[in-house]
Amino acid sequence: MLKDAAGVAEAQLELPEGAAVDAAMEAAEAKWPELARHRRSTVVAVNQRYAQKTDVLRDGDEVALLPPVSGGEGPWLQAVEDEAGHFFGLTREPIDTEWLRARTAQPQDGAVVVFEGIVRNHSGGRRTLYLEYECYEAMAVRVMAEMGRGIAAKHGVSRVGIAHRLGRLEIGESSVVIVVASPHRQAAFDAALEAINRLKKEVPVWKKEHFEDGAAWVEGEWDSSIAGR
Repeated sequence: MLKDAAGVAEAQLELPEGAAVDAAMEAAEAKWPELARHRRSTVVAVNQRYAQKTDVLRDGDEVALLPPVSGGEGPWLQAVEDEAGHFFGLTREPIDTEWLRARTAQPQDGAVVVFEGIVRNHSGGRRTLYLEYECYEAMAVRVMAEMGRGIAAKHGVSRVGIAHRLGRLEIGESSVVIVVASPHRQAAFDAALEAINRLKKEVPVWKKEHFEDGAAWVEGEWDSSIAGR
């Protein structure tokens, strides 16, 4: 929605030496006044990490303005794999749920929980035709990986796999798949529930709903630990 408001996806800005993130936001709003309407709900990232608005910028920094959240090899635009076997990826192709399940589960696991977020045919009493997803790819996969590893450690599960689809999705297609493998079922359920709840508030992915009479970006919300930055 910020890209639509500004009319551009990215641009260069000249700021005085020692300028903070807040100054970058003010400069952007001066150039694209429509951005000011979204200021209260906008979170900032510098070089793909969430930043405070008082953080001082350096020459060449990449500053991303992010509205509330509602890209590897093969099909993956971005993917993170680690020694523990966790997997986090972004794709524009249909998500292969069985592949992710088989990759995540191990012989010592006694439980595998699979969550699929499916595109439904209605929203707010209106008929949905299809959805579009966009994201800040490099940062999104990094945040997913940090979040997933933390959840695995917190609940004592073996592996976590998360795949999110981007681009146009038709009714009935999976937008996100989360797989948790664990020796015990309760830990797997708890970890999967925390993963989807946090993904919707922490990972910079945005959804646009297309209806018979128009389209609109879904106004989400940031996690409280991020929104106060």
